[in-house]
Amino acid sequence: MATSTPPSGHSDGNPSGDSPGEASSWDVELLRVLVSRQGTQVDAQWAIHPQLKHDLQPDEWKEVNDLMTQITTLVGNRFSQVLSHVEPDPPGHA
Repeated sequence: MATSTPPSGHSDGNPSGDSPGEASSWDVELLRVLVSRQGTQVDAQWAIHPQLKHDLQPDEWKEVNDLMTQITTLVGNRFSQVLSHVEPDPPGHA
C-alpha cells in the first residue's frame, strides 16, 4: 500500500550524503489513488498510510473516508466517460 523512498541520487547506506547522525529527508507516500481498467470495466481504489490512519481521530477518519470515496467515484466515472468515447481497438492477430 504505502511506501517510503530514499532521496534520489544516493545508493549508499547514507541517504542524505551528510555526515552520520545528521537528519535526512525521505519521500513517504501517504495517500494513493489507483484507477485501473480491464476492457470497459473501470475500478478506482484508494489507500492511506497505516500510521496516518492510526493518527486520525474517528471523526477525522470518517471525513477522509467519505472524501476519498467521493474522489474515487468521480475519477472512476470520468475515466469511464472517456473510455466510452474512444473507439475500441480493432480485432487483430496476437
